[in-house]
Amino acid sequence: MLIDHWPVLGLRLRTPRLELRLPGDEELAALADLAAGGVHAADRMPFLVPWTDLPPAERARSVVQHHWRRLGSWSPDDWALNLAVFADGRVVGLQTVAAQDFGVLRQVGTGSWLGMPHHGRGIGTEMRAAVLHLAFAGLGADEAVSDAFADNAASAAVSRKHGYRPDGVEQVVVRGRRMTSHRFRLTRADWEAGRTTPVTIDGLAPCLPLFGLPGQAPPSPPQEVRTFRAGSSSTW
Repeated sequence: MLIDHWPVLGLRLRTPRLELRLPGDEELAALADLAAGGVHAADRMPFLVPWTDLPPAERARSVVQHHWRRLGSWSPDDWALNLAVFADGRVVGLQTVAAQDFGVLRQVGTGSWLGMPHHGRGIGTEMRAAVLHLAFAGLGADEAVSDAFADNAASAAVSRKHGYRPDGVEQVVVRGRRMTSHRFRLTRADWEAGRTTPVTIDGLAPCLPLFGLPGQAPPSPPQEVRTFRAGSSSTW
């Protein structure tokens, strides 16, 4: 089965309202349709790469291509887990957790988007809680980082809710304009002190080597049980 070769297909994160997992083909199409319908107001750009400026059909196609590209380029030293977010069985957005050299640095970064109809319901906070639990409780991360432009109050508010602390600013160019990006950093201690959302993880153990971590020790082979009779060396 495909999951035997790519166990991340079986990874599931669940919160009281949400399930996060890799999408199947039709679910990926639904995610693309959601992006085509709009992710943010047209007069704003919350992303460093302005992919949402594309016309709707091209925007949808870019979601599909990006999903395939990140899976195809995955390595234990450079990975990005793009999880579709489901609420009441429907795709509502995308939550990414990514890292480079995670086995050494123990640091992840996050990014996300929601379809416009799903803004303002606290879903962004809950899906971030899910991947932070994966990072800290599941993978043993030491830190998580995020960033938000100065005009993206919603993203900064999600970071603050989870205990991130300010970590400096950076000047970047988006749409030909200079933008100020605020960095945020969350330590394991601050995550443990502030977490409130219950999260469950299923299917993680076989995925660990793909995240640059030691996997579960393989089960010991059955031991031969040798029973000796007087005058015999037969194995039973």
